[in-house]
Amino acid sequence: MNIATDTRSRIIAAAKPRFHSRSYANVGIQEICESAGVQKGSFYHFFPSKRDLVMAVIDEFADEWAHGFVAEAFDPALPPMERIDYLVDAAYFWQKSIKQVHGRMLGCIFGNLTLEVSTQDDILRAKLLAIFSRAKSRFKETLEEAVAAGTIAPLDADLTAEAMLAYLEGVILLAKSQNDPEVIYRLGPAIKTLRVEQAHD
Repeated sequence: MNIATDTRSRIIAAAKPRFHSRSYANVGIQEICESAGVQKGSFYHFFPSKRDLVMAVIDEFADEWAHGFVAEAFDPALPPMERIDYLVDAAYFWQKSIKQVHGRMLGCIFGNLTLEVSTQDDILRAKLLAIFSRAKSRFKETLEEAVAAGTIAPLDADLTAEAMLAYLEGVILLAKSQNDPEVIYRLGPAIKTLRVEQAHD
């Protein structure tokens, strides 16, 4: 890793837990620079603004999850509906481990940022929407496979996928409001009962 890549990585590493545990507005550039051990000039060389930094943080989280528990949950070797069980379990254990470390649930960083910035910054809103769209596509592909295999009855896979994503994000938000990951454990499995029927002409 060259010096430039290392500096950029240190800045992102310092920013990630701060944006996740606090908020976009509450985290300052000076604080990140001090934590990363870099000068502000170096910061602005890589990130012209705080928005550019948080977009890089969003990409890092999305990449980690896409190649981590999301890839494991949506493993094609798993029966389709078991993938959704796996995803809910992963969300539960991840939030539970965070609470054990921090003493509180931090929730979904994409959901947190959406709630905070989507009415203020269209560029960040579009970035976050792209993340949710990719997540929705995972649900949709899984549902289509389940229908093709005869595991579930035909449905509107696109709208059901969107409903499942909304439900999971809502459950995580509710659990965060109670600071109780067990909410995910109790309510999460109901995600598989969601159905939006196909429209009939």
